[in-house]
Amino acid sequence: MEKIRADHKIILEIIKDGSTVLDLGCGKGELLSILAEKRHIRGQGIEIDQNAIAECLRQGVNVLHGDLDQGLSEYPDKSFDYVILNDSLPEVRHPATILAEALRVGRQVLVGFPNFCNLRARFQFSILGRAPVTRSLPHQWYDTHNLHFLSIEDFSVFCRDKKIKVLANYHLAGERRIHLFPNLLANFSLFLIT
Repeated sequence: MEKIRADHKIILEIIKDGSTVLDLGCGKGELLSILAEKRHIRGQGIEIDQNAIAECLRQGVNVLHGDLDQGLSEYPDKSFDYVILNDSLPEVRHPATILAEALRVGRQVLVGFPNFCNLRARFQFSILGRAPVTRSLPHQWYDTHNLHFLSIEDFSVFCRDKKIKVLANYHLAGERRIHLFPNLLANFSLFLIT
């Protein structure tokens, strides 16, 4: 059996059996496949990459071709139990707009992103004077898909400023969950918001 990624394990813990799920930037459909198998969800993915869409279809994942920056106007309010933005928020041009749309369409929204301010990234930036390359930020500055680099604290302040309720948050350093000093020690975070 294929090993399940640490962030996918957390998402699997959160999503309730039989839920409806919209995965924004679903990639090759791995997460939706896991959720369909283990949680019996009714899932829909949106992806822009044609090769990833082809892989979704090979796996039997329901996927639509779409650019998240174009919005979600075709979906009515609260039409999904969960909307997932796992590792896709830094790649969109207008993250605040996408989050507002996700919160409109979903009863709860799961947002996962690499923490740009973890200790390893800070060291590379401040001591080595280089753009960080870490496990959660694996690309060089010139070939990254990320348009926005944010930290756990940045996202927490954003939620507070926009009056978004944080129901839970989870922080990872590789496979380990981090509870103390997550903005410094975690390389990836997941927030459940409403």
